[in-house]
Amino acid sequence: MLEGKARVENTDMPARMQAAATSAASRALDLFDVEFDKRYGVGWQCVVGANFGCFFTHTSGTFIYFSLERLSFLLFKAAAVAS
Repeated sequence: MLEGKARVENTDMPARMQAAATSAASRALDLFDVEFDKRYGVGWQCVVGANFGCFFTHTSGTFIYFSLERLSFLLFKAAAVAS
């Protein structure tokens, strides 16, 4: 569906995890099947759109915001809530 390399706009993820995130997003748009939770654990949130804003709390080292063509992707693992 979307072609080309993802342009990472902001991140605090290690480079290897960034590559996995952008690759997963690209594959998801083509296959509609995402396995990210199975590989990196539960609690991941993904926002995809052409124009959005948000405020969130995330686990350190699990945030990435990037674009593929006209769509932007926000991917993060929700921070654990103290009980």
